[in-house]
Amino acid sequence: MYGICGFTGNTKNNNKTIKRMSSAISHSKTSICTSFESEQIAMGVCSLAQESTQPIYNENKTLVLTFSGRIYNASELSKELAEAGHVFSAETDGEVILHAFEEWGEDVLPRLRGAFAFAIYNKEDKSLFLARDCFGIKPLYYALINNELAYASEIKSILKHPDFEKKLNLNALNNYLSFQYATPPETFFEGVYCLLPGHFMWYKNSDIMTERYFEPRFTPDENLSEQDAVNMIEAAFDSSVNAHIGTDNTVGCLSGTGINSAYLSSYIAKEKTFAVSFEAEDNNDELISKSSEHVTKHTSCDEFMEAVPSVLRLLDQPVADPSCITMYLKAQLASAEVKAVLSSEGADELFGGYKVYRSPMEQKLYHKLVPFPLRKALRSLARKMPDNKMRSYLIRSCDPLEEAFIGKSYLYNHEEKRELLKDASLATPPQDVTKGYYRRARKFDDVAKMQYIDINLWLAGNELLKAERMCTANSVELRLPFLDKEVWRVAARIPQKLRVNRTSTKYAFRQAALRHLPQEGADSAPVSSRAPVSEWIKSEKYYNIIKQEFKSPTAQKFFNIDVLLNWLDDHFEGLADTSRSIWTVYVFLVWYKEYFEEVTATEIKEDAIAEIESIAEEESCEVAQSTLGIPDPERLDELFGMAFDDEDGAGIDESLLADAQKTNASTTEE
Repeated sequence: MYGICGFTGNTKNNNKTIKRMSSAISHSKTSICTSFESEQIAMGVCSLAQESTQPIYNENKTLVLTFSGRIYNASELSKELAEAGHVFSAETDGEVILHAFEEWGEDVLPRLRGAFAFAIYNKEDKSLFLARDCFGIKPLYYALINNELAYASEIKSILKHPDFEKKLNLNALNNYLSFQYATPPETFFEGVYCLLPGHFMWYKNSDIMTERYFEPRFTPDENLSEQDAVNMIEAAFDSSVNAHIGTDNTVGCLSGTGINSAYLSSYIAKEKTFAVSFEAEDNNDELISKSSEHVTKHTSCDEFMEAVPSVLRLLDQPVADPSCITMYLKAQLASAEVKAVLSSEGADELFGGYKVYRSPMEQKLYHKLVPFPLRKALRSLARKMPDNKMRSYLIRSCDPLEEAFIGKSYLYNHEEKRELLKDASLATPPQDVTKGYYRRARKFDDVAKMQYIDINLWLAGNELLKAERMCTANSVELRLPFLDKEVWRVAARIPQKLRVNRTSTKYAFRQAALRHLPQEGADSAPVSSRAPVSEWIKSEKYYNIIKQEFKSPTAQKFFNIDVLLNWLDDHFEGLADTSRSIWTVYVFLVWYKEYFEEVTATEIKEDAIAEIESIAEEESCEVAQSTLGIPDPERLDELFGMAFDDEDGAGIDESLLADAQKTNASTTEE
């Protein structure tokens, strides 16, 4: 299921608006977009043709539901609801949600096991209920436009609302420079917010009320033995994987080279695992990241870099994690053979897998031996060092955990952002974002505090966004067995010594994996197929491409470009590894160009086709084409395909583009 969208109130043409919004989240020629429309609301949903059963109504048609996702305990819930007197027509996951909402109201949410985002409209009291799954696997965004609500699975859908004014959210840029992604609930678009994971929303009489129904709070059982912990992990994960696979024999696995994906892929046939490897720029025969999975895509630097604009357009927001492109390529590879894939997102956050989680134990001795004034001096010195593990350690180890750790990825602090940003007043301490989370986690052990920060920020803002969006874009359903409510119940009980200790991260989890893997598999470090971006941007070709972006008017608008150019030159000359700094700003500039500086072929084509479909509803396609001279959607698609070498506007044939735009303009005018 692709996604949902909708808006309350009236535009000049509600039918046209909901079609445009729905078209923006339709990522396949075989998808079908359907809708419900009334005087108060328009609700759209896009799905694969064979899954098109929405919108869904209750027995007396007073409730309307649109839904994206999958409910893994739907059959159990449907039996309970049928016994309570509810009548099912098809027993789809969405119908189960609707009847469950009738029966239990808001209390339905803790009962659902799955990944979901849905909207339920009540025709009688004109209220709208929106909800998102516990960890935020399925995205959901919203905006108030003239005191009316617009919502969608993807921000690009909200941008199609005719009354929405697109503006850059500068605070998101400020936080992005520290976190490398937009920190939820904010987005890069002013006035657009994400409904946070584990939350629901009521909208009625122009009022919004949100509430949290699930919070990942750690409740470790210190009396839990290692054997019991391992047994519990194995049993919960086995149950989750079986639920996520079900009776579907077309499920593959997106694979890396770490223990998480190895454990997961042990449940999947070898020929249905998909991986990406990268070739070194200076030695095309040497793979930077090797994978033993059966289906492997070997990717060059050029292919990777050329995908960046497309990936950023699909993400809607800049994300400075290069693995977004890797995920896109893996999903693209999988789409040729399967309809759904399992992936291992969430395992490290739930079970304590990142190496940085060992820092509280390492820093305890450092703090004891090195007085604070000396730690401050070493930190100042480290900030002038190249980006490496020692630099990171000395910076993070100086301050208390609440000051030092803002998440798995940390780039710029307050002062560094003041130096970089053209408007230094935009810079704020990144700790402003995390302090509320630390307050709620104040009774947790230090490792659990770090996990809590990453679950609420890194997982939701980076990991799940890239995984879900890249799979959706390739018409592949994403399933995440680690982010299952039953797996979480076990993870929350694991004591710190069985999560992270001096010898291992994810300790109990590794012991569970060992039962399914060779010893060397369970002992391996959690690594992935990483693109060698640092090496690639040292090449003369990409040095010049990035330099051009750093000298652009957009760069000059937001940044002190002398700082950018110094980073680039130092990296190119091998004086320092500033690749993360370079990549983070470069990604933002490419994204900004996509969303604020250029009208792409995709946008023009989508708008034109939406206009044609709107006309075709009132008159037959034949009449519309013969009397108005409008080409059918397939011909229009062909026309734009000739005008552009690719959908991002590279290699534009100006004359063909003019013809295509003229066709679009005449369509709109008619």
